[in-house]
Amino acid sequence: MTTPTPPPASATATPSAGSVPRLRNGELRAMVARVLAESVKDLTPRAIAHTLNRSSGAVGNACKVLADRGEAKIAATAPLTYRATATTASAATITLTPATSGTCHPRRPKKTSATTPTPSTATPAPATSGASSAAPVTGPVMRPNGMAYHPRQLSGMPDVTALRKLREAGVAALMYGPPGTGKTSVVEAAFPDLVTVQGDGDTTVADLVGEYTQTGDGRYVFIHGPLVRAMREGRTLFIDDATLIPPTVLAVVYPAMDGRRQIIIKANGGEVIDAAPGFYVVAGHNPGVHGAVLTDALSSRFAAQIHVSTDYDLAAQLNIDRRAVKIARNLATRQANGEVGWAPQLRELLAFQKIADVLGASAAAGNLVGTAPEDDRATVAAVVRDVFGGTVAPLSLGSRI
Repeated sequence: MTTPTPPPASATATPSAGSVPRLRNGELRAMVARVLAESVKDLTPRAIAHTLNRSSGAVGNACKVLADRGEAKIAATAPLTYRATATTASAATITLTPATSGTCHPRRPKKTSATTPTPSTATPAPATSGASSAAPVTGPVMRPNGMAYHPRQLSGMPDVTALRKLREAGVAALMYGPPGTGKTSVVEAAFPDLVTVQGDGDTTVADLVGEYTQTGDGRYVFIHGPLVRAMREGRTLFIDDATLIPPTVLAVVYPAMDGRRQIIIKANGGEVIDAAPGFYVVAGHNPGVHGAVLTDALSSRFAAQIHVSTDYDLAAQLNIDRRAVKIARNLATRQANGEVGWAPQLRELLAFQKIADVLGASAAAGNLVGTAPEDDRATVAAVVRDVFGGTVAPLSLGSRI
């Protein structure tokens, strides 16, 4: 624990300090969670410590652990403040583990403290994945954003069931296909405990494992990243657009995926993080996106590689204009034959219908033409013209009204 600048006695020296009872394991963390859950504003560790009549250093450590577990989050860094998340209230009601004696527990080695099990109320991933894969999926599955996902067939079973079985077997999955085909949707539906990293060319190792952040009182604290959170809590890590991340950066995940199931954070003094049961990695890859490179090292880590394409039958079931679906099917066939490099996916078809509902079908068709890459625009315009029975131009502003 980092001690404040004043003498150690000042950290806890309040008139009643001697009468404050010793807490059991996890009890202070639960108390801090309760204060955050009941607060309508962001709080500093000092403010929470004042409320609880506890050491601000100990409260600061409790806040850090809660944030690492996703049971609170950092609202600001200057000064360092925290706020509640959707799981903070659960952390406030955990079943506390009594100490084995009347004295404090000895400080555990760094490796042990880095792998302290998540409280039982955090819903361990193995139980989640096991229960959900055992229960048959017969209809739409709700995603975290409240939208329904309609499962598709994968190896003779619903795709969400297949992905959950791959998780149980420890087989990492790579979902690949054009943008907008629903890769993120199926992953979110299959794994409610998802921790997501949005990859791009600027992603760094710190974005995955964490980095030091300066607090309001000038100290530096290490804030763990999404990879560490997923490993500690036994959750699924989804690396979206993984092939846009520089290979040297993505390599930090590999030791967690193989038999070691462990990473070492060099930036935090060689801290060792072991993966809890249930930890799983799934990634997304858009082969046609500029800069997306599927290296041999990355490909070898994902034993299951699943192609995701647009389900045009689903598009029709979602009451998308059948003319738009017909255009998409036509262009998809041409794309498969090498005539064009682009075809509308489900994302574009959903956008078509939204625009059609607001501006009309002709405007939506024009927007579809304008959305197409320049090299394919003439072909797309010809297909749209054949289906709509007239020339359709991309959306553009006209003369002044």
